[in-house]
Amino acid sequence: MSETARTTVAPDTDPARWRMLALVALAELLGMSLWFAASAVSAQYQTRWLLTSSEAAWLTTVVQLGFVGGTAMSALLNLADVWPTKRLFTVSALLAAVGNAMVLTASDLSTALLWRFLTGFCLAGVYPPAMKMIATWFRARRGLAVGTVVGALTVGKALPYLVKALPGATITNVTLAASVGAVLAGCAIALGYRDGPYPFPPRRFSWTLVGEVVRTRPWRLAMGGYLGHMWELYAAWTWLPVFIAASVTARDPQALHSGAATLIAFAALAVGGVGCVWGGILADKRGRAWLVNLSMAISGICALLIGLTFGRSLWLLAPLALVWGFFVIADSAQFSVMVTEGVPPHAVGTALTLQTSLGFLLTAGVIQLVPVLADQLGWPWAFTILAVGPALGIAAIRRLSVQPPAP
Repeated sequence: MSETARTTVAPDTDPARWRMLALVALAELLGMSLWFAASAVSAQYQTRWLLTSSEAAWLTTVVQLGFVGGTAMSALLNLADVWPTKRLFTVSALLAAVGNAMVLTASDLSTALLWRFLTGFCLAGVYPPAMKMIATWFRARRGLAVGTVVGALTVGKALPYLVKALPGATITNVTLAASVGAVLAGCAIALGYRDGPYPFPPRRFSWTLVGEVVRTRPWRLAMGGYLGHMWELYAAWTWLPVFIAASVTARDPQALHSGAATLIAFAALAVGGVGCVWGGILADKRGRAWLVNLSMAISGICALLIGLTFGRSLWLLAPLALVWGFFVIADSAQFSVMVTEGVPPHAVGTALTLQTSLGFLLTAGVIQLVPVLADQLGWPWAFTILAVGPALGIAAIRRLSVQPPAP
């Protein structure tokens, strides 16, 4: 759908839409808290198993790979278009909760990585289906609706850092808190969700559906922007907390500011939830292309500048980290909305799943790249490579913004 066509959509009127938005957003917040449950306590795992920073990074990278595997299978089997999304979400959230809790039984890194992979694999049934679910309730305000859901999962991913900052928090506390949250998420959707007045038509399984999606030009251009966005996003989320902690230590090796560093890291991730809602509101008013290009431009600049704050006062580092956390995710939901508006209705679930699968596959490599750059060049330069993604993403979205309306 073009930017002009989007403004002619009739207003959403179903009175239950806001209640469903709150329900799905809460479920995403709780369910996606599993993502960084091990990353938040990676320092403890490093001490326990004598890991290097690159080895500890696999606690996050393997979740990305599991998610890629889950979304790839879901896309090939058309699960999000064949299965009821309510059932897919519920089963996936419960299985992911179990996989996350099983990390506590691991006695070495290899076993922990297996359970983290399975957790990511199951989360493939939590993230993309939620965007399709809420899209059945909104058309005119779909940017706000999907932005709210992505904002909620952003806060959810930051929650383990908040739990870790609590006095006496341990690996067990952080891990079980996330698993309990995912169980509650699955139960909430199972008991309270129903599709809205704009359901996407179900279809039978077809091996050709993925090919149909890929041949759709708006999907390919939206995908180009999304890949640029994802090149930056998860590497920033994964390594910004580590960067903040290292910066505090570099400034004063004797200072015990781990609690302050953890809270700043939580705030930098969680503020993205506000960014997603803000982005959704402006995208519905000003256009999705305008919003995502603005967000990628600002976040790319932050990636270039954040290294200059290394080893300096937290009063300098924290504001820039918060700005980066706000804009690095503010545009994320709008790429998904572009997909729901640009592909045939019967292929929306598969299109969203394929989009996230390819995006998260890219993130796995970039997450591993940042610590290599930090070791070779130092933290002041480690994030500069991330600015490449937004630059390329802006180029793709500029082409999408002049996409002619569908006949």
